[in-house]
Amino acid sequence: MPITSKTFVRSTALLLLVGLLALLGIVGTTLWLGERTQVYFNEVIEAREARTATVDLRNLLQEAIVNQRGYIITLDEAYLARYQAAVPPIDERLAALEAILAPYPQAAEPVNQLRQDIAFKLSEMARIVGLVQSGQNQEAEEIIRVDTAKEAMDRAGAFFTGLINAADARLEQGAADQRATADLLRIVSLVGAIVIFAVIGGAIWAVLSYTQELANARRAVEEANSGLEARVKERTADLGKANEEIQRFAYIVTHDLRAPLVNIMGFTAELETSVGAVRSYMEAQPPAEADPIAEEARLAATQDLPEAITFIRAATRKMDGLINAILKISREGRRRLNPEPVELSEVAETGAAAVHHQISESDGEITTDIRVGKLITDRLSLEQILGNLLDNAIKYQEPERPLRVSIRARHVPGNRVVIEVEDNGRGIADADHERVFELFRRSGSQTSPGEGIGLAHVRTIVRSLGGDITLTSTLGEGTTFIINLPRDSRSYLGSFGA
Repeated sequence: MPITSKTFVRSTALLLLVGLLALLGIVGTTLWLGERTQVYFNEVIEAREARTATVDLRNLLQEAIVNQRGYIITLDEAYLARYQAAVPPIDERLAALEAILAPYPQAAEPVNQLRQDIAFKLSEMARIVGLVQSGQNQEAEEIIRVDTAKEAMDRAGAFFTGLINAADARLEQGAADQRATADLLRIVSLVGAIVIFAVIGGAIWAVLSYTQELANARRAVEEANSGLEARVKERTADLGKANEEIQRFAYIVTHDLRAPLVNIMGFTAELETSVGAVRSYMEAQPPAEADPIAEEARLAATQDLPEAITFIRAATRKMDGLINAILKISREGRRRLNPEPVELSEVAETGAAAVHHQISESDGEITTDIRVGKLITDRLSLEQILGNLLDNAIKYQEPERPLRVSIRARHVPGNRVVIEVEDNGRGIADADHERVFELFRRSGSQTSPGEGIGLAHVRTIVRSLGGDITLTSTLGEGTTFIINLPRDSRSYLGSFGA
């Protein structure tokens, strides 16, 4: 059946509409799946933190009990020393567990009971040790025989077991959810690729059919009566207009269908960043041979999700041969953190010198007030933290006033250090104070390029050093990033980098 100009226009418009709907479906689904992946990732992290804190607390308590009993039985001072060393961290780990469970009101009463039970047991143990040290062994034996803290320890043991089991169940569910998300993403991508392939094929068929009809018409004109010169000229003019129409529609089809493909690739790159965060985290963790759920989560993060993204990229490359390369987001490989003495003032001055030319262009300045000595931490990580925050201050400075950046550091209780990076830039709205630390989240109007991963990366680095980062900001006045770090991160970095 011959294809007319009207049919060609309608079919092309229909194909473009189908392609647009397919693109919107893929983009919308990809964004939603990306958000779900981040939610599942956060749930897995919370569950692992709760489990780790619980196991650490239980192990410390058991270590204190075992060494206390060893001292009572043998009167060996080595047992006493280990017992005394194990008791102080118990309160710290209990506080950490309370902080992790704070968002869950239903856990408040059990955690409070746990604190009372542990305090009761520690008090009894200390009393027994004191009696033994003073030679009152008979009184100590009587307390041990009565064992008034048994009920408290039974409750504590039940709490530990219940919380560990709940965390394991949550890890298992998180892994299952991530697998389901990856499967759905694969299906959506393949279906979308098929639809777009069909749209491209239909567009090519319409163009070729219409071109063929025009060629047939041209041949018919050439075969017409040579005496009808006027008709020939008129038909030639019509053919010229038709050729222009072909070129116009061909451009529309090529341009409008290539643009959706580029958008698909762009959104795929953003999803790759999210998967990269999960993969980097999972690769940074030591293999848990006794934990099949953790191994499944590792496989999902390092193999299944990257494989799904590979399928998407392969499909898009086939759609358009004019695309020279697919943009890739560089991911920092697994790097073993190296604790070493670091002079914070040197790191701050080096970071300020690196951006001095950018600051001076707007008559700005960077001041430092470092009131701490050397830290035992990973130098490269600290340099990346300050470098990212200084770049962030430059990127979001207020054009109407010179940029002022202040880097301050001071000691705080708990053998920790607080570093503050303050600027007088555009500021961050109250609703975005936490969202700016999430992947692909940016605050306010965007006048400079970026993917929204800088602050999320900074928070990840800070937490890898055993600290945390928060901010205070007033919109239109400026922002202060507050970094809380331990002075000595060797114990944490040793386990983190293993």
